[in-house]
Amino acid sequence: MTGPSIDDATRRQIAAAQPDRSTWLSANAGSGKTRVLTDRVARLLLGGTAPQNILCLTYTKAAASEMQNRLFKTLGGWSMLPDADLRAALQRLTGGGTVTDDALSAARRLFAKAVETPGGLRIQTIHSFCAILLRRFPVEAGVSPQFAEMDDRSGELLRGDCLEDLAERQPDTVRALARALGGSDIGSTVAALVAQRDHFRAPLDRPELCRLFEIPETLTEDRLVSQVFDPGTVDLIDRVVTAMAASDKPTDQGNADKLRAAGTGTLVACEALESILLTGSSAKEPFSAKIGSIPTAGCRKAMDPADVDALNDLMTRVESARDARMGLAEVARNLALQDFAAAFLPLYERAKTARGWLDFDDLILRARDLLTRSDVARWVLYRLDGGIDHILVDEAQDTSPAQWQMIEALAGEITAGDGTEEATRRTLFVVGDKKQSIYSFQGADPEGFDRMHDRFSAQLGDGRMDRRDMLHSFRSAPAILRAVDAVFDGQGMEHIAFRDQLPGRVDLWPAVPKPDTDPPTDFDDPLDRVSPRDERAILAGHVADAIAAMIGTETIPDPARDGERRKVQAGDVLILFRSRGPLFDLTIRACKARGIPVAGADRLTLMAELAVKDIAALLSFLATPEDDLSLAAALRSPLFGWSEQDLFTLAAHRGSRILWHALRDGRDAYPETMAIIDDLRRQADFLRPFELIDRILTRHGGRARLVGRLGPECEEAIDALLSQALGYERSEIPSLTGFLSWLTSDDIAIKRQSESAGGNLRIMSVHGAKGLEAPIVILPDTTGKPRNIDDPLWPVPDGTGRLLKQGKDVRPAVLKDAHATLDQAAAAERDRLLYVAMTRAQFWLILCGAGDAEKTDGRWYPQLAAGLGRLDTAPLDTPAGDGLRFATGDWTGLTEVQHPTRDPQTPQHDLPGWIDTPAGPPPAAPVLLRPSDLGGAKVLSDEVPADALDSDAARARGTDLHLLLEYLPQAPRADWNRVAAALLPDLGEAERDDRLAAARTVIDAPGLADLFAPDALTEVPIAGRLPDGRALTGAIDRLLVNPDRVLAVDYKSNAQVPDTPQTVPEGLLRQMGAYDAALAAIYPGRRIETALLWTATARLMPLPPELVRTAFARAGQS
Repeated sequence: MTGPSIDDATRRQIAAAQPDRSTWLSANAGSGKTRVLTDRVARLLLGGTAPQNILCLTYTKAAASEMQNRLFKTLGGWSMLPDADLRAALQRLTGGGTVTDDALSAARRLFAKAVETPGGLRIQTIHSFCAILLRRFPVEAGVSPQFAEMDDRSGELLRGDCLEDLAERQPDTVRALARALGGSDIGSTVAALVAQRDHFRAPLDRPELCRLFEIPETLTEDRLVSQVFDPGTVDLIDRVVTAMAASDKPTDQGNADKLRAAGTGTLVACEALESILLTGSSAKEPFSAKIGSIPTAGCRKAMDPADVDALNDLMTRVESARDARMGLAEVARNLALQDFAAAFLPLYERAKTARGWLDFDDLILRARDLLTRSDVARWVLYRLDGGIDHILVDEAQDTSPAQWQMIEALAGEITAGDGTEEATRRTLFVVGDKKQSIYSFQGADPEGFDRMHDRFSAQLGDGRMDRRDMLHSFRSAPAILRAVDAVFDGQGMEHIAFRDQLPGRVDLWPAVPKPDTDPPTDFDDPLDRVSPRDERAILAGHVADAIAAMIGTETIPDPARDGERRKVQAGDVLILFRSRGPLFDLTIRACKARGIPVAGADRLTLMAELAVKDIAALLSFLATPEDDLSLAAALRSPLFGWSEQDLFTLAAHRGSRILWHALRDGRDAYPETMAIIDDLRRQADFLRPFELIDRILTRHGGRARLVGRLGPECEEAIDALLSQALGYERSEIPSLTGFLSWLTSDDIAIKRQSESAGGNLRIMSVHGAKGLEAPIVILPDTTGKPRNIDDPLWPVPDGTGRLLKQGKDVRPAVLKDAHATLDQAAAAERDRLLYVAMTRAQFWLILCGAGDAEKTDGRWYPQLAAGLGRLDTAPLDTPAGDGLRFATGDWTGLTEVQHPTRDPQTPQHDLPGWIDTPAGPPPAAPVLLRPSDLGGAKVLSDEVPADALDSDAARARGTDLHLLLEYLPQAPRADWNRVAAALLPDLGEAERDDRLAAARTVIDAPGLADLFAPDALTEVPIAGRLPDGRALTGAIDRLLVNPDRVLAVDYKSNAQVPDTPQTVPEGLLRQMGAYDAALAAIYPGRRIETALLWTATARLMPLPPELVRTAFARAGQS
């Protein structure tokens, strides 16, 4: 049977997916490597390989999920296709040939086989695989079987705890490292030390460090100082200072002052002399003796010629001693590092072991050691060998050396080549692209891609490893690919567009120049606010204007339909930055200001979100009521909705009182605010942080209020805050103050998944966009100066250890070549980052920038301009001025579709008839009545009028007694004083003792033991209905539920107590009648009893059922 015709790009994919050959594949951006991986797994399954015998290692969870979804979609489709369609699909997969009926049957069964495989298909990130491996062999790996994987936040906190612990145990060790860092952040150094701990297994000692810095082991500070300061140097410097001070030249006088301050006889003095007597780093001959320049010619003539010669000799000695001095200083600095590492790393490991934690690096290193170094490696490999016949490695350019070692051990039987049929059926498939290796900060080794190919090829031998390339791009238009090749001209890149007639554009805007003078700012502007006249703000506005003009007006080729074009939507645009800085934030702000729907930044900085700030302000006030600023921020937030005038009215005339006391004293003016705050303050000492935040958001409507003011996008931040609260409670003893400290001690960043932005504009870093694509890509950050490598540790020239980073001007000559190599590697990664950014574009690439466009210190703009200069560009009018456009294909020749296209496989459905019917008015919310609001008097008719008493004080005293009676019975009697202090923190000791004594009297009263027994329920929410149907809700102070009876008791703190139930005020009878009715519905068949507990006399008064029921019936008539 003749197979389908195959183009060259597909033929390359089919050859790469050949399941019986080990293959090393280099795949350009957009060349369909995920399809090749999926097709290869499908063909392995078709060939009879069991799903559990295939291991596919990916770099990210998103990549693993995408590959697994694609594979299941393919296998699921096969199970349902008709024979003819399935036969054609299998021929396309394999490149032709005969497909037997047995092959069809086998293909149909693969979906069920894959789904039913124990543990599922092994398509995992390398970290996930390592975690599973360690859990399978915990004893052999020396880890806890129940180990937990640390996140970055937990690791940072644990490092901080260990650093504090070490500072107490070995203060000299920590102090020495702090001196060696010279003010640099010790936290970042400790983080780098932990991440690169594998390089500290064999510490560098002083002899090794002396060899590295090319100084004699016998060299000491005293010896070096004696080489510079011979016996006559001190007197010489005094004479030179005197002569220069007497000179009429300001240069001589200034140098005299510097020499006088430099001192003599120490290493610090040697360094000071270097800054005076040697040239600077920008000189034609940097750091060389200033012979003939110091002092000036006139001063030298006035000096004794012998002193001039002696000074020149001193300058020569200072110059020759400079490298030795720097080498000696670096030896001391790095000895401090090595000593610190030897003390800190074991402490850190013990702390992790005590908690049962492993970090991401542990997963790799422990798995590697298990497979390569431990005594049981052969046993583990034997157990795994029976389960892994085919290994597939994705994104191999980002694999670290430790990961390669682990993969090599896993592939040991594949590469052994023992000649058996079983061995030859095993394969290794590796795919990657060195041009896209941009994760060196995570240990990626792009050169390892070629190095490991040579290694595996040599191990396999006999031509068992194929080396293939995929040059075609199924993503980008020819214009994009030609621009990429031009920008990287001379670097051996070659790209072929699969759709060679697809129109495309590459626009280069002129860089927005920096203002000649700094833009003026108002005196009250925040210091970190970028002026609207700043070049970056102007560029952000230009970008936002361009996008706004595109949407609904410009057209792009339709990605889903060849030969058609459609209107631009916000979700078609992807803006990429090389780093998140002011321009990043300004662009988001400018786009939102123009009404463009924005998906938000690809990383959510938790404490920068307004919703989180508002909740944190309220939590801070609850933890510290004296915090006026937090209370004010909370009141002005959507949580309470106060206006500026409301807050001013409260705060302006409060005198010396704190804001909380002013609010509390005026509680009658703010009933809603006080109801929320009173409830939260009562619960703050008892609820965990998560429960307290949830109470704010749910019970008090905080989430709805925040979303109503800030928009639905704030919900992601709110949910992230709740997740952080749960994470804190899992690792720490939960407390409100502890959580606030934990929350604010670092900038917590949450990574957003941006594969699909739901039709919104996406703005992110280039690193975050790896693997993504968009019809239109904008690169505004082309003129930004690249960040310096911020790793505080640098590899030694032979790669066997780590050293502290040195500044350019203080690097010993021996390390300059090594640093130059590292600088070259950083420049190469900057090029790779630009390559990744440009190749995200499908049809339209816009390049722009702000600032100096001429500098070539690693900025992209000059490179981009030079590259486009090699192409046939045309002038272009851009928002930033006169620019250039390189275009290919007939953009307007495509057929314009008026509406966004729909996936043809999406089923069509008729809309229901009610879709066009206007919705009626929403039903009125039921009015909820409280039992205490049913009307009727609450006090006896002859009781002293309320205005004759301090009604507020009486009400407050009753509330306090209710609170004590609710919580004291649950606590041991010995703790009652402490509980009372916690419940009533704002009362003085005398008032608190009065309340406590009253509560004790009630609890200890004869006949009330059952009422305050542990099985009695407190503050029980209850609901019912009046005879007229109105809803009723309330809370019963004390409820006793027995098999045959239910007793509801309510506390009353009236000053005058009725003598009999018949004289109880009408309002109280109605309230108890409401409880009686609700409980009768809840507990049918049980006797319902009600009673009032008068706290003034500690007397329990049972109420006749007919009395309260009759009163309740009267409430329905009123």
